[in-house]
Order: sequence, then structure tokens, then C-alpha cells
Amino acid sequence: MTNTPASGLTPAQPVPQEPPYAWVVVWACFGSLAVIFGVSYSFAAFFASFAAEFAAQRADVALVFGLCGLIYFVLGVGGGMLADRFGPRAVCMTGMACIAAGLLGTSLAKSMATVYLCYGVGIGIGIALVYTPSIACVQPWFTRRRGLAAGIASAGIGAGTLVVPLLASGAIAWLQWRDALRVMALAVLVLGLGCAALMRRAPVASATSGGAKLPLPGYTLREALHSRIFWWLYLGAVLAAPSMFVPFAHVSAAARDAGINTAQAVGLVGLIGIGSLVGRLVIGALADRLGRTLTLVLMQGAMGATYLLWAGAASYPMFALFALCFGLSYGGIVSLLPALCMDFFGARAVASIIGMLYSGAALGNLLGPVLAGLVFDHTGSYGLVIWACLALSALATGVSARLVAGQRKDLARL
Repeated sequence: MTNTPASGLTPAQPVPQEPPYAWVVVWACFGSLAVIFGVSYSFAAFFASFAAEFAAQRADVALVFGLCGLIYFVLGVGGGMLADRFGPRAVCMTGMACIAAGLLGTSLAKSMATVYLCYGVGIGIGIALVYTPSIACVQPWFTRRRGLAAGIASAGIGAGTLVVPLLASGAIAWLQWRDALRVMALAVLVLGLGCAALMRRAPVASATSGGAKLPLPGYTLREALHSRIFWWLYLGAVLAAPSMFVPFAHVSAAARDAGINTAQAVGLVGLIGIGSLVGRLVIGALADRLGRTLTLVLMQGAMGATYLLWAGAASYPMFALFALCFGLSYGGIVSLLPALCMDFFGARAVASIIGMLYSGAALGNLLGPVLAGLVFDHTGSYGLVIWACLALSALATGVSARLVAGQRKDLARL
């Protein structure tokens, strides 16, 4: 490596304009992420149905959500590598087909083991093949407005989180949970495959000379793994993950325990989606001006502070305030990480690097919801869970603050 910035531009070079198709890719990514995470976070709507149908404890049901997250975060690096080699379109379309098959299989389940296999493993593999390739596809198209583009694209997660769980809840009430899953499978095939088909490599990622593909500017995955910046990012993701995923699996159940009706309780996941949607759009644009690294630190701290709202929540307005504020900070964090990977490491292996970074959230996604369920099953309260999440968020904030120092040391070694 040389001292050339990861973007491949020197200070004397003009900043290129983004081509019009770049925004098509942004909205295709938005739609793809809305589909896959709408399915993932609709788990809250099916939580009570799974528990009642299979006489399962909360920890047992929460394991489905945790297993799904573990798989898509661990296998995300594989999805990224496949996208770097074969292109995002084919990989994302394959992932959508896997998600539809997982939903259909879950609708036929006769035991929790089948739910683990189809919803946890099948949908997890499908998301791994869509999430990293789609979000990484956006980054090389942009230079000037990368934070805004990443924010809009990842806002699909917030939109899906807002809309799909509410639709799933209504479908369960109307059709029962098995038929609701079948309707979702059909929607994934229609909407998901349509969005995935619009994915296209950026011109910089497919440049050739004399018929030979030119090497892209930036780091290889191996070089990124030798960077201190990467490992500060990774440790921050590891520490933040439990706090990021516990509410999706448990805040609805906590609200029902407080006497809030089922529709409002499930709707809290939708409110997280609203906050996340705003966070991705507003925070992404703000970060382009304020600085993406500093903005990440602020959002990590803000996410931890929201748990104070959950600790004091005893009514629907307080739970709703927690959901909105949590979603805002969570959405900001998730929108910043892919843009930071492109900033620090360039386009050369950006999908693989993003996938490797996301693997840091795998254990937190699995263990956070499951351990929270175990704590509740043994204590009858989420109190210990709330304070543990707040402490982990504080550690993640401190680690993220080291990125600036880590960046300086890395650049000094180049």
C-alpha cells in the first residue's frame, strides 16, 4: 500500500459526479433491505404464535431470532466475497429465493426444530446473500454524497421494520400465522427479486483496459485485517451488538407484561423502524458535514442512553419514546458502518470487508436476545438486561472514540 487515499483520488484530482444510475442502485438497495429486514424483524409478530403453538419458553423462541442473526452476520463475509467475484445481482437474487423458501418451510413446521431450521437457518442464509452485497454495491457509486447515499439505502431497514411487522400482525389476525408466512414468501419473490434484479456494479468496480479487468484502488481483505482501524471498528461492533438486537426480540414482550395491548406492543417494533428511518436519512446527511467517525461515536453513546428510557417505562408513551429514540441511534450506526468501510479501505474488496465487519455482531445477535430471555425466565424482569446493555453501549462508545487515534497510527505505518 502507498499513501494514496483509499478512494484512489489525490488532492489535485476533481471529485467525480455520481452517474444517474447510482440512485437507481440506492433505491434498489433500499427495497432489498426493506424486504429482508422486514421479514427478519417480523419475528416479533410471530413470537407469541410460536410460543403458543409449540409450548416454548421465551428463551427458546428468542433463539430463532438470534440464530438467524448469527448466520447472516457470520456468513455475510461469504456473501460479500461472492458479490465481489460474481456481482451483486446474481447473489442477491439467490438470497431472496432462500428467504422465500425459509418462510414457506416455516409455515409447514410441526416443531420448534423445524422453525430453527427454516426461519433461523434458511432465512439467515438468505439475508447473508442480500445484506452485505446490496449495501456494499452502493458505496463505490458515490464519493461526494456517500454518507447520504448510504443513509438512504440503509433506510430500507427502517422502512421494512416499520411496515412489515404491522402487516404481518394484521395477516396473522386475519389468516392465522401459517398462511401469513406463505403470503410473505410470495411477496419476497415478487418484490425482493425485482429489487435485486436492479443491482449493478459501479463503473469503477468494473473498469477494464484491453479486455483485462483493472485492479481497484483500496485495500484487499487481507490488508484490511492488518489495519488497526478495522479492529477498532470490529470491537465496537462486537460490544454494541447485544444492545442493538435485544429490543427487537423483547421490547414487545416487555410492553405486554406492562399491560399494553398486543397491537400496540408489536407496533413498538414499527416505531423503532420510524426512528431508524429518520436516523439513517438525517444522520447520514449530517455525517457528511460533521464527520462520519465522530458521528458514529455520538450515535453509540446515544443508543446506550436510550436504555434509561426503557428502565423507567411503565406505560405505552414511555415505551414508544424508547422505541423512537433507540431506532434513531441504531439507524445512524448501521448507516455509517458501510460508508466508513469505503472511506477507510476503498472499493477493491469493500463487500468482503463489510461482511467481515458485520461478523462482529454475530454473537451479540445470537446471545443478546437468548440471554435476555433466560434472565427474564429466571428473574421475571428485564432489569438486569437493561443495565447490561447500557454498560456494553458505553464500552462500544469508548472503543469507537479510539478510531481517530487508530487511523493516525495506521496512516503513519503506510
